[in-house]
Amino acid sequence: MSDNRIIIKDAVKFYGKKQALSGVSLTIEQGMFGLLGRNGAGKTTLMKSLCGLHGIDGGEIAVYGIPVKITQEIHGITGYLPQEFSMYPSMRVDEALDYLGVLSCMGKDERRERAEYLLRRVNLSDSRKKRIKELSGGMKRRFGIAQALLHNPKVLIVDEPTAGLDPEERIRFRNLLCEVAEERTVILSTHIVGDIEATCEKIAVMNKGEIIFNGTVSEMISAAEGRVYLAEIAKKDAVRLKKDYAVTGMLIKGDSAEMRFISDEKPRIAGAHDVEPNAEDAYMVCLRDRGAVTDGIGEE
Repeated sequence: MSDNRIIIKDAVKFYGKKQALSGVSLTIEQGMFGLLGRNGAGKTTLMKSLCGLHGIDGGEIAVYGIPVKITQEIHGITGYLPQEFSMYPSMRVDEALDYLGVLSCMGKDERRERAEYLLRRVNLSDSRKKRIKELSGGMKRRFGIAQALLHNPKVLIVDEPTAGLDPEERIRFRNLLCEVAEERTVILSTHIVGDIEATCEKIAVMNKGEIIFNGTVSEMISAAEGRVYLAEIAKKDAVRLKKDYAVTGMLIKGDSAEMRFISDEKPRIAGAHDVEPNAEDAYMVCLRDRGAVTDGIGEE
């Protein structure tokens, strides 16, 4: 029986004296998995390690039973869409896919059939003759998915894929990822809580190279219950409240401000009442519990 999991045990990675991964351990099952964390949390380092793009300095990683140190086999079963994706700007979409197929040692018929299938899948069939540089941001991201899936990998890893996309393209891209995940493991690495909430049931939160939460979105939200409050205060008092509490939302209403914030105990603010936490609240609570967010200030 084949192992269709990704197993990470005590992974460590250094860049000089800086530790990018600090004993990361995770088991990722087939389907959609979300990796959530701020810029610099170590997400990209972990993603590149899973793809065999660079080694680790300690621990073990196996993708579908294959150790990542066997890089040729890992490259054969993983597809990667990096955050900064740009390639062959003067090539047409169909030319670029065919060229990448040649680099992957695919036969002519296989290249043609696979390209046709993927262009339909990512809704770029009508744009096949456009040059890469003529594509919109969302179209480039969808082309990125097509190139990452060209060799039909078992694992697809996408790093900050919706950054800079408009809301419509963001929704279209998230739906595409969910469809792709029906057939393989898809890891979505992002700092955008909404993308995780809309697509992933199982998630991990990273901070400073460590996993600080591993579970489901529902479990993360449950852990924040009783710690999120709402209060309507005078607008002039908003600055003071932001200094005293980790604020997750603020709505200005004329001379007043509706503030949503985190507190471990009922705050001494007139009219403050606890509310059901959402995913963004829960993420902030998770960071705050590990000292990554102090009241009113998030460390960068």
